Amino acid sequence: MSDTTTLQADLLQAVAAASDEAALEAVRVGALGKKGSISALLATLGKMSPDERRTQGAAINAVKDAVTAALAERREVLRAAALDARLARETIDVTLPLRDPPAESGRIHPLSQVWDELSTIFADMGFSVAEGPDIETDDYNFTRLNFPEGHPAREMHDTFFFNPKEDGSRLLLRTHTSPVQVRTMLTQQPPIRVICPGRTYRIDSDATHTPQFHQVEGLVIDKESHLGHLKWILHEFCKAFFEVDNVNMRFRPSFFPFTEPSLEVDIQCRRDKGEIRFGEGEDWLEILGCGMVHPNVLRACDIDPEVYQGFAWGMGIDRIAMLKYGLPDLRALFEADGRWLDHYGFKPLEMPTLAGGLSS
Repeated sequence: MSDTTTLQADLLQAVAAASDEAALEAVRVGALGKKGSISALLATLGKMSPDERRTQGAAINAVKDAVTAALAERREVLRAAALDARLARETIDVTLPLRDPPAESGRIHPLSQVWDELSTIFADMGFSVAEGPDIETDDYNFTRLNFPEGHPAREMHDTFFFNPKEDGSRLLLRTHTSPVQVRTMLTQQPPIRVICPGRTYRIDSDATHTPQFHQVEGLVIDKESHLGHLKWILHEFCKAFFEVDNVNMRFRPSFFPFTEPSLEVDIQCRRDKGEIRFGEGEDWLEILGCGMVHPNVLRACDIDPEVYQGFAWGMGIDRIAMLKYGLPDLRALFEADGRWLDHYGFKPLEMPTLAGGLSS
């Protein structure tokens, strides 16, 4: 085997063994560079006779052409392999589902949703929202609301009391949002038209009761308000909140220390397969209590009952949320379970409006 034949075989083997473009470039420089093996053979042609130059020149150029072609072919193979590896490394699987944007992944808690729905409905009727502290005095929570001494609601088994002060008085966690009505009447002159949503506290816990829950109460004080106005307001509220065209209501006599006369309100419904449908059926469900504000309450709040009168009502926000949205257990409202919230929650940008629908 001649030197050119051996050189060609060695170079072609080196080209085939190159694992990447850098290694292939090193083979090219070693063969065709200024000091490469093929270049060195070409440099010897000047010292040969014409006949030898003709013969050796053709052989060396044949080796050069074969190596050059092998380099080009191997380079294409390596570039294709490098591109395939890059594509595999940088592949984006467009078949995977897109992540929800923040505006879609968050959820509004049903209680917050119902709170907004209540505020929307009553704001349309001209009511403003009044708020007050969760920690109250005995005077605002009981005495000014006509709760006599010894009333069961004042007992430890129903109310969370703080330790007595040096003068014997005790603060407490409010048992209803009625103290907000008292504070409103003491700081505003009639006419008054407010709703009072907020947290309340009582010692009770089961599937339909929790130690901390939410109430909304309404108060109207002026010179001409009467039970007819109260019934209309409650009727319009129930139609708007439960999103039905008509709802039948039943008012039953009851007793509350802060109203006289006092009434409990039932709405007509139909129970079917664990669901409650309003505006139809032959059954009744109690949802709230109401009545005309007791004259003693007006006097305790520095309002003359000979000049002004008014009415009030109260209902549990948690309870009406359960009724409207089919929540089976009140305790789930407070367990902070993300899976539950994903199921029952509401999209954050779908704010309740009377025109667009409260729960759309």
